[in-house]
Amino acid sequence: MDLSIMITTKNRVEELMRTLAQIHQWEDPPAAIFVTADGCQDSTAEAVASNYPHIRLIENNPGRGSVASRAHMMEIAETELMLALDDDSYPEQLDCPRQLRLLFQSNPRLAVATFPQRTDEYPTTLDQSDFGPTRLVRSFPNSGACIRVEAYRDLPGFEPLFFHMYEEPDFALQCIAAGWEVRYFPEITIRHHWVARERSELRNHHRHARNELWSTIMRCPFPYVLAFIPYRIFAQARYACSRGISWFIREPAWWIQALPGLCACIKKRNPVSWEGYKKWINLPDP
Repeated sequence: MDLSIMITTKNRVEELMRTLAQIHQWEDPPAAIFVTADGCQDSTAEAVASNYPHIRLIENNPGRGSVASRAHMMEIAETELMLALDDDSYPEQLDCPRQLRLLFQSNPRLAVATFPQRTDEYPTTLDQSDFGPTRLVRSFPNSGACIRVEAYRDLPGFEPLFFHMYEEPDFALQCIAAGWEVRYFPEITIRHHWVARERSELRNHHRHARNELWSTIMRCPFPYVLAFIPYRIFAQARYACSRGISWFIREPAWWIQALPGLCACIKKRNPVSWEGYKKWINLPDP
């Protein structure tokens, strides 16, 4: 099974170059590497073109968002497997492609394989040795996940309307409801340096909350969707409240952001079965 890699990046050329250098140390190189420079205003495109001319570089000006960028790279993939990475994350195992092929060959219903991360965001993980057992899960991070291209193309896939955040649980829901598996494998570990630049925790919360609501409108079957919409809004407000008054008073910002997309979500509405939705809800996070 051939393997490609996709990375979307914005104004983090140093981190991207480190990740690409790590990938080029692999014992078995990937069939293709896709890099999308999404609205970059630094030297990302020039650095990729000069140092790695064989990489398939895509430039979005203006930026289309990480979700649309990944959706496009999945559409043009010519291999059976696609490994999704951030510009600051990479597998620690040099034989990663061989392990991934074995995983997917031995699990024919596996749509997404996700892996534990050693990340600077959570320093205790950097020296962690036990990441738990293999298990079915309800989501995955695109900073370290391998996707079966066939499964992706059988489903609606990543929703470009999201721009950034929440495409992973939305796609996992699609997979699980359609009978595919999303599985956590601790045999491969991801080193995620997690650079804070171009990241805002509050902004990401707003995008996550907005996109979760949009996903609920598109995927949750009737009549359950009528209960899940207010529940999602309440749960996100409760989380914001736990982060302090400065977060809570800004919570209406994402409600306003969600309004323009409601009509598009209703038009795109393609609900899964209630049995599939329940199965997804009851699975653990990675």
